[in-house]
Amino acid sequence: MAKPAGSSCNLDCRYCFYLSKQTLRGGPGTGRMADRTLELFVRQYIEANTGPEVVFSWQGGEPTLLGLEFFQKVVELQRRYAKPGQRIENDLQTNGILLDAGWAEFLKEHRFLVGLSIDGPRELHDRYRVNKGGAPTFDKVMAAATVLRKAGVPFNTLTCVHRFNAERPLDVYRFLRRELDSTYIQFIPIVQARGFETDAPAVYDTGHMPIIGSARSKPDHPDSIVTDWSVDPDRYGYFLSRVFDEWRRRDLGRVLVNHFETLVAQHLGLPAQICIYHQFCGKGVALEHDGGVYACDHYVYPQYLLGNLSETPLAEMVFSERQVAFGYAKSEMLPDDCRACEYLRDCWGECPGNRLLRTPSGEPGLNYLCSGLKKFFKHARPAIDEIAAAIRKQNG
Repeated sequence: MAKPAGSSCNLDCRYCFYLSKQTLRGGPGTGRMADRTLELFVRQYIEANTGPEVVFSWQGGEPTLLGLEFFQKVVELQRRYAKPGQRIENDLQTNGILLDAGWAEFLKEHRFLVGLSIDGPRELHDRYRVNKGGAPTFDKVMAAATVLRKAGVPFNTLTCVHRFNAERPLDVYRFLRRELDSTYIQFIPIVQARGFETDAPAVYDTGHMPIIGSARSKPDHPDSIVTDWSVDPDRYGYFLSRVFDEWRRRDLGRVLVNHFETLVAQHLGLPAQICIYHQFCGKGVALEHDGGVYACDHYVYPQYLLGNLSETPLAEMVFSERQVAFGYAKSEMLPDDCRACEYLRDCWGECPGNRLLRTPSGEPGLNYLCSGLKKFFKHARPAIDEIAAAIRKQNG
């Protein structure tokens, strides 16, 4: 994931885990990706890919702050360094605030897939997604969606599931379907340990981790392990389950929802489609504006800096022993309760960055979302198996 504007953003979303990188001691700070760094990245990334397709993912902060000129350089460099017969694709995750007709024309011409961040209907979206002055942003995001649709630019929606919109799953899902006509929907659970601004995941005092189900394992406790806007694990399970029922009843075969799509794939014997449900991680490295490469965008802390493009080739960092060990640790560090769980192959402990609890026996490293994920898997798996069986039959 390339973050050419770093943590710079024109919004001030309260739950954003990346804004704090601006003040993180020893972190990347703020800035704009230099032309030399951009060229190094494009060239090295294309060189390191051996397949027929290379996908560049541009994220932030807010990448559109760099302006169209920056992304015009991007496509020029991609043309220059593309191998014969190689297809270059781009996706852009944006809050949509700066998108206009000029942006839409460029995105359409160069086949960018856009991810538009929106958290549901007005009152849910504006709960946390505000600008630097604290003003709501819903109308501007909806205007961006209109601009993209008018220009024929395909876009997905990305919805952060936090403590409050998790209470209204059908309102959120029906809004995305009916008001935005979204046919690819991503849900991202908000889980943030207190102190995330300075403390990296996996360096927490394990003795301070609460037992699953205890008062401190919930976001509404004054001494909770997580911020008060983090989603409640059981409500997250409720959210996914209700949306799943609606999706299965009305939109199966027409709409892709990231959590459901990957579960079907996994029950077909295919790899997980999103990293949090894969047995191993480590492939989603983050490139900062200064050329620094980190183990993951949730691990942009000094402890997880792999190196810099200006000094070490990207492929060397990604396949380094250190990064391989980071990826395998996801599976190797699972608590015994997870290894014995009937949903192990659906979950694989979810994201290691969310392992904030202790098991009932006191073993550290249990995922904060565990109880909710179990509720969702128990609810959805019978239908998922039916869907997978139908796909097998259809494909002979």
